[in-house]
Amino acid sequence: MPYFITDNCVACGTCAEECPADAIEEGEIYRINQELCSQCGICYEVCPVEAIEEREEVLNN
Repeated sequence: MPYFITDNCVACGTCAEECPADAIEEGEIYRINQELCSQCGICYEVCPVEAIEEREEVLNN
């Protein structure tokens, strides 16, 4: 299931550092490039503020 970064992101960089597919795009709020994401879930596991969630479909993110 695809992972998405919510508005709760504090842009700490933890997810980007751990992503083996380099699918995390930096910014004020980080974003996951769905074309690069392997859906491994590492970002979800390491996010210290629980700003990453699983969704069945893209919702303007």
